[in-house]
Amino acid sequence: MTQETGGFAAFNLNPNILAAVIATGYEEPSAIQQQSIPIIMAGHDMIGQAQTGTGKTAAFALPILHCIDPAKREPQALILAPTRELALQVATAFETYAKQMPGVTVVAVYGGAPMGPQLKAIRNGAQIVVATPGRLCDHLRRDEKVLSTVNHLVLDEADEMLKLGFMDDLEVIFKALPATRQTVLFSATLPQSIRAIAERHLRDPQHVKIQTKTQTVTAIEQAHLLVHADQKTSAVLSLLEVEDFDALIMFVRTKQATLDLASALEAKGYKAAALNGDIAQNQRERVIDSLKDGRLDIVVATDVAARGLDVPRITHVFNVDMPYDPESYVHRIGRTGRAGREGRALLLVTPRERRMLQVIERVTGQKVAEVRLPDAQAVLDARIKKLTNSLSPLVADAESTHGDLLDRLTADIGCSPRALAAALLRKATNGQALTLAAIEKERPLVPNNAPRGDRPERTGDRPDRGDRERRAPVPLAEGRARCRTALGARDGIAAKNLLGAILNEGGLAREAIGRIQVRDSFSLVELPEDGLERLLTKLKDTRVAGKQLKLRRYRED
Repeated sequence: MTQETGGFAAFNLNPNILAAVIATGYEEPSAIQQQSIPIIMAGHDMIGQAQTGTGKTAAFALPILHCIDPAKREPQALILAPTRELALQVATAFETYAKQMPGVTVVAVYGGAPMGPQLKAIRNGAQIVVATPGRLCDHLRRDEKVLSTVNHLVLDEADEMLKLGFMDDLEVIFKALPATRQTVLFSATLPQSIRAIAERHLRDPQHVKIQTKTQTVTAIEQAHLLVHADQKTSAVLSLLEVEDFDALIMFVRTKQATLDLASALEAKGYKAAALNGDIAQNQRERVIDSLKDGRLDIVVATDVAARGLDVPRITHVFNVDMPYDPESYVHRIGRTGRAGREGRALLLVTPRERRMLQVIERVTGQKVAEVRLPDAQAVLDARIKKLTNSLSPLVADAESTHGDLLDRLTADIGCSPRALAAALLRKATNGQALTLAAIEKERPLVPNNAPRGDRPERTGDRPDRGDRERRAPVPLAEGRARCRTALGARDGIAAKNLLGAILNEGGLAREAIGRIQVRDSFSLVELPEDGLERLLTKLKDTRVAGKQLKLRRYRED
């Protein structure tokens, strides 16, 4: 590997942390990371004002991990989050960045899960504790000394914590921590209540504020589509069927994602290529030249690789992965609609990213309308239109140039002109059946993104927990196998925990993992059928929430 001289390497982080960051594919730190990491590494208290989606988790996770002593089996850092979902998200991020730090353990502490395993994990020496305030106070009532060794405290989304009524719990937690600790506070806004906390509990804090100052170009038509994370590739392929584009750029967050998505597009016959920071400059120039002259129609890129990209024929931008901040969003969609031309920008939004969508709309002052995946009729009409457009120019003199050949072929084959035309159409469409039934069969499962008012009413009583445990798994996608683990919700497991563990230890691309279903006493995970046994062997010793994953192929009788 060549010596890194810029990006995250400039912070002089622990080499094991830097290696984990590079392995994720992130190329350059965001604005909040650029400013916060040196301050936190130097041991200063800090107030960071930044919106959700700016990369603030890494802004505190990387420098805190740098300061952790793996040899000390005791809690050293406490991260407080307002919700269970955010706590799990932050814990997963810490596990990802600590992947190459042997001996470092992370525990997520939140309500709705058994307290015993959480407290045991803390007492057994988990160095990183990510907790919601309410559940942490429950643990303090059992053991008031449980936080006595913590020397780094982070309040993530402090304004949300106060909105949820955690002020009293925060004061209890502050009293249980050593007075000599380092305290870092992140908040999207700084109302007086937050300032009062800072005055009481932070020592000479340094301030970091990320400004969101850009506005979008009104000539660009913007829309968003709600999808689940494992359906992004399928959604992109469906959208490409109906979007009338000349050239298109797709933005993803990591280098690996550029390769995976570009490969999926090429497999479907699109002229696509990846563009990321690992691509040599001369090759990068060839990709851009190919996009300009029509040899390529789609480029899948990271933000860094696409800086300064100006190709007049780009009519569409797909934000396949949510950008880190509104400014990045504006930069991305600005690749189209240039020089007064119209452009179209589509943003794929997972359920957990709805808040970031709201931030983008608020900062840009523009509503990003919701669209749905095209239905089978729309796909059929689009395919027939493309076929019509390709054949229309050939019809004018075809009879004079190929009429005699038609007569001979029908005679030699012994078929009607209609049958021969149908056979040639089959060849021209690579055997693709242009019927509603065929398209319905090949379409992916469409995420239920209808507003609550549009969904059908429930009928009858809701099933009890036993019924939910016994309900049949959803149909498997082609090429995937369903696997089972005995870990479930009662073990404090969420889908994100399983996803993170399998991505980290299995070396898979995100799109390779299908639906994850967490039940009370077990969980089901869809994995690639190809190479499954080898993957299960690789995951044999993987642990989640302190327990062995023990994935096995699920036999559906």
